[in-house]
Amino acid sequence: MTDVTPWLELGGLAAGAGGLGYAKVGAPRVYWSLVGLPVTWTRFTWTYRDTMEVCGLTVRPSGLRAFVKRNITHSEVRPAPPKVRRVRPTPTGLRVTLRLPAGLEPADIAAATERLRHAWGVHSVAVSETKPGYVELRMTGYDVLNRVRLPRTARPRDLVVPVALWEDGTVFTRDYRQMPHSLTLGANQSGKSMFQRNLIKGLAQLPVGLVGIDCKRGVEQSRYAPRLSALATDRQTAGLLVDALVQEMEDRFDLLALYGASDLWELPDTVRPAPLVVLIDEVAELFLVTSKKEEADRDHTVMQLVRLGQMARAIGIYLEVCGQRFGSDLGRGATALRAQLTGRVVHRVNDKQTAEMGLGDIAPDAVVSVTGIRADRPGVAVAGDASGYWSRIRTPEITPTDAAAVCRDFAHLRPDLPFLAPFRPVEQIVIPPMPAYPPLVEALPAGE
Repeated sequence: MTDVTPWLELGGLAAGAGGLGYAKVGAPRVYWSLVGLPVTWTRFTWTYRDTMEVCGLTVRPSGLRAFVKRNITHSEVRPAPPKVRRVRPTPTGLRVTLRLPAGLEPADIAAATERLRHAWGVHSVAVSETKPGYVELRMTGYDVLNRVRLPRTARPRDLVVPVALWEDGTVFTRDYRQMPHSLTLGANQSGKSMFQRNLIKGLAQLPVGLVGIDCKRGVEQSRYAPRLSALATDRQTAGLLVDALVQEMEDRFDLLALYGASDLWELPDTVRPAPLVVLIDEVAELFLVTSKKEEADRDHTVMQLVRLGQMARAIGIYLEVCGQRFGSDLGRGATALRAQLTGRVVHRVNDKQTAEMGLGDIAPDAVVSVTGIRADRPGVAVAGDASGYWSRIRTPEITPTDAAAVCRDFAHLRPDLPFLAPFRPVEQIVIPPMPAYPPLVEALPAGE
């Protein structure tokens, strides 16, 4: 009888190889845990010193170390790389904590991330400073942003809204108490509207007031009318709405002074007004005018927005500004308003100058990453803040219908705000499609 053991072993190897091949494409997280992580960890361990030396991330050793190496251990004196303090695996990559020697700074490591990525065979490498003298290398083993799906545990709570995924697989959130105002830039079809839909979907589930400013006649935000406390669809109405918000800001400051509080959250629950998030869909429409007589109204509205950006955080009014461009070419007050927007999210843009408008003043090295976003990957963006940290994110796909359905389901959470009653939107009327009637005259063949 023929021994079938070799054939069974060969079949098992083929099935295992096929399973790993499928996992690499269909289940990259499983493939990383089984294959990618051990291989990368081993490569990192064996090539760390040589890689850091080749990348110029080493310094001259101290005199004592050089003396010990030369006279006691009789070994070669080599430049010293950052010391590895901790290596921690994650479901999507590897995190390494480094202690920087004297002479190196986090910017030196950040400038070499592309070289480190190729040396260790990972998808991306990001650097963040954890504390003075320490940095963390965040390696991602595969393209986490290829198919984005937020974890089920990512739910909006306490003015913290999950919107997208970071490149390292963690959840990107909009925390309005930590980062009150934000700017989102992007060209057409870049995923900017998708980002706003995910944001509105999360905000709709929180007890906050949503104020929409959509000067494109409300084509983007009117579908969210059941959940909006106010909506302005033209520049004139937007100016009146911003004035009402500034007046509300002053009234809330009087309330804080009455109770001796420094911000909204120190007030008693019985008198604390609802937080407000102002969603500006296309900020350029507030700046661009066609005649001289409109400039005074434009300048007044912009200065009122600057006031909100400077002071409204303490009384719970937050700005979420979106646009294709946002620079000094828009007009007076544009750069003053942009300076108040701490959070920055920049999608694919049409020119380098637009990327510099969004990230050049807070993370200059992120501009190159923005210009490298491909047109066939909508939703991919670079997010950064005033701390200098930045990384790529991507929002999950959501249709306007799904976002509008969430707004209808949570319409009962819309707070009662009398000062916004004149700007309350009218719910959109859905016009059913016309029925298909049979033709009045039956068409005959051409030959008859």
